Amino acid sequence: MGMLVAKKQIGEKCVICEQAKRKGIHLYTSFICVDCEHDLISTDTSNPKYKYFLKQLRKITNPEIFS
Repeated sequence: MGMLVAKKQIGEKCVICEQAKRKGIHLYTSFICVDCEHDLISTDTSNPKYKYFLKQLRKITNPEIFS
C-alpha cells in the first residue's frame, strides 16, 4: 500500500516525455501525461515533432492476456 501512495505523490513516467507526471491517461500498460496528450493531438502530421511522437508511441505494446 505504501508503494501506491508514493506513486501517487511522485506520479508516473510518461512514455513520450519520459518525465514523472501526476495527471494523464493510460493506454494499455503505458502512461501519457496531459501535456504530451495535448501536444500530440494538436500537432500537424507534417510537423517533425509528430514523427518523434510516433517513435515514442511505438514503445507501447498490447498487453498479453493470460487465461
